Amino acid sequence: MPSHDVMPDIDLYQPVEVEDALALAGRLAERGWLLGGGQDTYGWLKDRSKTAEAMIDLNGIQSLRGIRETADGVEIGALTTLTEVVENPLIQERYSLLATAASKVATPQIRNVGTVGGNVSQDVRCWYYRRGLSCYRAGGNLCYADTPQGMNREHALFGASRCVAVTPSDTAPALVALEATMVLRDASSERLVPAENFFVGPNLDIRHTTVLRPGEILTAVRLPATWANAVFYFEKVADRNAWDFPLVNIAVAMRESGGVIQDSRFVCGGVQATPRRLVDVENAVRGQPRNEATAMSLGTLASQGAQPLNHNGFKVHLMDNLARHALLA
Repeated sequence: MPSHDVMPDIDLYQPVEVEDALALAGRLAERGWLLGGGQDTYGWLKDRSKTAEAMIDLNGIQSLRGIRETADGVEIGALTTLTEVVENPLIQERYSLLATAASKVATPQIRNVGTVGGNVSQDVRCWYYRRGLSCYRAGGNLCYADTPQGMNREHALFGASRCVAVTPSDTAPALVALEATMVLRDASSERLVPAENFFVGPNLDIRHTTVLRPGEILTAVRLPATWANAVFYFEKVADRNAWDFPLVNIAVAMRESGGVIQDSRFVCGGVQATPRRLVDVENAVRGQPRNEATAMSLGTLASQGAQPLNHNGFKVHLMDNLARHALLA
């Protein structure tokens, strides 16, 4: 039996040009593993929960790093670290929602290494799945969390379809709220995917969490000018202030005029496999003053339709409270 204390043997490729990385990704397809910061990668491989024949280390590709102003917003290279996002003056000034969300990820040490592309592409954090049990997401025929004996305190309120694991990303809800565009490339083409459509639930693809296909690389994230300098709110509720994933988080962007909300985007994470738009809340606050009366009028609108599991009913109240907090903060 192989030791689980050391990494398995894997071929390593270290391209320095994005075209070379794309050629490798296309040739290796599902046999290759794209490596950014590696925070999510090494645990999978070390524990043998997932395997790969080859690793494509993207860290030498400088064109995938950095934050650039564009004619209609800002472009963030997928290999830009979370710390760079937090500290960038342009992001702080125009898109502080993303800077705040990135600052809530894990610890400073992890943010120094972890990348934007990696944070939105990481796999779900269900411990049944991560410890190598043959659940639906791993190709089996059972969701261990969604059983009478299952431990599901951190799991989904919405969108359960065989799997009840949730998105663990803090930056994902912020990118959806900002109407970001994800730039995906393969060896022959480029496609632009709205952040809201980049993430997929188990009803569409139980083996993957994004629309990235074999041979594709997420090369950049583009933030449009639409929500630049808007009113922003981000809050994360977790068991610990550091090194922990959200129980529930919320990212909100609002446009106000004369104290009245003209438009908004409310997005929750930690409640389903993808960031969840709170469209009913957005419709309810449109044209309303941003005050306590409007906040209280939301009632249970944020959590409407939730289907709690045995141990995660508290998330329902968190969602409703966080939506109110965004209006009162």
